[in-house]
Amino acid sequence: MFKRGVSLYSFQEELFLGQMTVEDVVAFAASIGANGIEILPEQNMPGFPNIDDATVNQWLAMMDRHGTTLTCYDMFLDTKRRKDRLMTDDEQVESIVRDLKLCNRLGIRNMRVLVFVRPDILERCVPYAEQYDVHMGVEVHAPWHLDHAWILRTIEVADRLGTQHLGILPDMGIFMKHYPPEFRDRFLRQGATPDIVDFIIDQHEQKIMCEYTIFEVAVKMGGNKADIAMAETLRHAPYSNPKRIRDFIPYFCHIQAKFYGMADDCTDPTIAYDEVIPELVAGGWDGYLSSEYEGNRWVQDAGPVDSREQVRRQHVMFEALAAKVAEPAL
Repeated sequence: MFKRGVSLYSFQEELFLGQMTVEDVVAFAASIGANGIEILPEQNMPGFPNIDDATVNQWLAMMDRHGTTLTCYDMFLDTKRRKDRLMTDDEQVESIVRDLKLCNRLGIRNMRVLVFVRPDILERCVPYAEQYDVHMGVEVHAPWHLDHAWILRTIEVADRLGTQHLGILPDMGIFMKHYPPEFRDRFLRQGATPDIVDFIIDQHEQKIMCEYTIFEVAVKMGGNKADIAMAETLRHAPYSNPKRIRDFIPYFCHIQAKFYGMADDCTDPTIAYDEVIPELVAGGWDGYLSSEYEGNRWVQDAGPVDSREQVRRQHVMFEALAAKVAEPAL
């Protein structure tokens, strides 16, 4: 059965406002049985990338205190660090190797790789990933999907090299079955036209090609700025076939469990977890589902963000779905 964890990204609101510390988040995660901790060193480690042994030991000690484990390292590649030029290929490799080394020092065996990192750059990094024993998982993030040519190129490299240290890392946002209520309500607060909002949601339900919907809203319906912005979110709202994920299990070791908001009954009105999780279990996947709450930025204008309650509800859902999948075996 899969394991449960959280990404510190889920608590960006409270961390930014100083309402929680990293240790507060780790303690909370442990309290709900989410024992895997996914980190963003650039955000969570002051002094990054110059991390000394004392800092590493402090993180490992914190994990010991709470009975948690570091599961994934979210890397970033600052290709636009300089104003006059982009990073060279050699500089990109150097940056990734730096992250692989820190992964190893922290005892982390999974690294989330941004989707735009080129497969040929990652190929050059494979010997280092093998040396430091870190799986580089290219994030399959909307609007990409599991069968997207860009994603398949990385898989082809991994197959050709015969390596277990390069693959993918699915972001569950690719399984957006229904339009997020948090998106809808935010655009309404920004002045979107109710009839056009209903039209956009209906188009998403029917899985109409997003460019047609954007054209209808912007040109034929005369939508205002908020209407057009809402229509354009459909470019990043794919509903991939949940049954396909089982075929890709050999290529991933970690999952970012994206969600935008949980209903009061602890169900997700947007992401098709009820369809994806049975496929994962049937495929024998036993890695971490790492909560990645992104609804904060869609509700912060309307009131206080409560990331703890949102994450708690998601883990209640995970437990319920796990129990439901296990029922036939009883």
